[in-house]
Amino acid sequence: MSKKIKDFGIEKTLKNLGIKEENRGTSVGGKYFASGKTIESFSPVDGNLIAKIKTSGESDYDKVIEMAEKAFKEFRLMPAPKRGEIVRQLGQKLRQYKDDLGKLVSYEMGKSLQEGLGEVQEMIDICDFAVGVSRQLHGYTMHSERPGHRMYEQYHPLGIVGIITAFNFPVAVWSWNTALAWICGNVTIWKPSEKTPLCAIACQNIMNEVIKENNLPEGISSVLVADHEIGQKLVDDKRVSLVSFTGSTRVGRMVSTNVAQRFGKSILELGGNNAIIISKDADIDMSIIGAVFGAVGTAGQRCTSTRRLIIHEDVYDEVKNRLEKAYGQLKIGNPLDETNHVGPLIDMDAVNMYQEAIKKGKKEGAKFIVEGEVLKGKGYESGCYVKPCIAEVKNSYEIVQHETFAPILYLIKYKTLEEAIAIQNDVPQGLSSAIMTQNLREAELFLSQAGSDCGIANVNIGTSGAEIGGAFGGEKETGGGRESGSDVWKYYMRRQTNTINYTAQLPLAQGIKFDL
Repeated sequence: MSKKIKDFGIEKTLKNLGIKEENRGTSVGGKYFASGKTIESFSPVDGNLIAKIKTSGESDYDKVIEMAEKAFKEFRLMPAPKRGEIVRQLGQKLRQYKDDLGKLVSYEMGKSLQEGLGEVQEMIDICDFAVGVSRQLHGYTMHSERPGHRMYEQYHPLGIVGIITAFNFPVAVWSWNTALAWICGNVTIWKPSEKTPLCAIACQNIMNEVIKENNLPEGISSVLVADHEIGQKLVDDKRVSLVSFTGSTRVGRMVSTNVAQRFGKSILELGGNNAIIISKDADIDMSIIGAVFGAVGTAGQRCTSTRRLIIHEDVYDEVKNRLEKAYGQLKIGNPLDETNHVGPLIDMDAVNMYQEAIKKGKKEGAKFIVEGEVLKGKGYESGCYVKPCIAEVKNSYEIVQHETFAPILYLIKYKTLEEAIAIQNDVPQGLSSAIMTQNLREAELFLSQAGSDCGIANVNIGTSGAEIGGAFGGEKETGGGRESGSDVWKYYMRRQTNTINYTAQLPLAQGIKFDL
């Protein structure tokens, strides 16, 4: 470990989580192996090497699938409340390792320490939620049209659930899928982002403790740190019943097509282009806080980040001026320092996309009231720190129609609420949306059939920060998938209709006669 890492106190964190200088990227229960190339994980915080990982190869993939298939045959027979107990124990382990895992998330991904800890808290919350659901995997009973018959529906596990996650939430999204998949009786194989592999290895190390302590089949939880070719194998493999994919719309379209061609199931969590409508009847203080956090939290690298502010003309200048003042007070730097508001982008590719988006915006006519720039000098040695910026635009600009994973906020003026809703909906994505208003009629219109077309619609809170109790996901090019709370558990199961005849006759449905 480099001296710089020791200075940040990361060395102890890595040791506590079982992360070594050289790691094996394939983990099944307590077994670690890998036959692929070696990759390196660098921190965007300071640009330093954290650790090396020998990745999973094709032979490793085949071995993991075989172990998962074997584990499923045993795990599916365990009563659901007993599987819930396993998830409860995982939640307890996460409480034990919360500080270390949250710190690793912050250091490897670059989000603030508070957001890293918050992400681990999401994992704990979904475990608590799933434990309760494990006793409520209910079907339906209905009346048969035939006398002496009973008819009902029940749910059965699917089998292997493949989970492909993105760098921006390197641990929470895995837990959303895993906690529910397990209580339903499935086994999981996780292919994390190559940009945050150590977070995945740490999570698997924690789960390995639960597997060992309960003498569980090792294949119920597997991690494959690998390149896109292994991800493609998960997508194309008929033995993988469900693929949950979080990432870009471009890749999600391919995942959806390939999984559908083999009649598999998919859950897609793709891009967002989220807007807050600020009404003339809004609480402006509240609106500024919600807008700024939504736009700069995680350095704009959330799928629910606020990309657009649609502001009523009567309060437009006030909001614009207050935003400009608020941005001037932002502290940008090491996310492990809790006095800083904004950390780095994930890597130089993200920095280049940020710069290109600003260039395209200006070419289309965007007027930047807070200029963006790549920060240099002491504390910014990684080259991944950028200044959050604000631009006045038209919603029709091509760059505004796309999601840029960076802290760029677009301002748009409106006259009527109907116009504002139309502007908000006039993008290809449909993930998260919000309105700031103290007018009940405006709030209800925004939530009505004539209102937001997004999967998430909020009143007087921002676009980011969803709770696990509600289903998370969006419409249109966001993919239509749902994860986390509500009745999402049904995505991880197959539905079966059962009819039992307890008479000595065999009447047919619809009154059909078939006498021999």
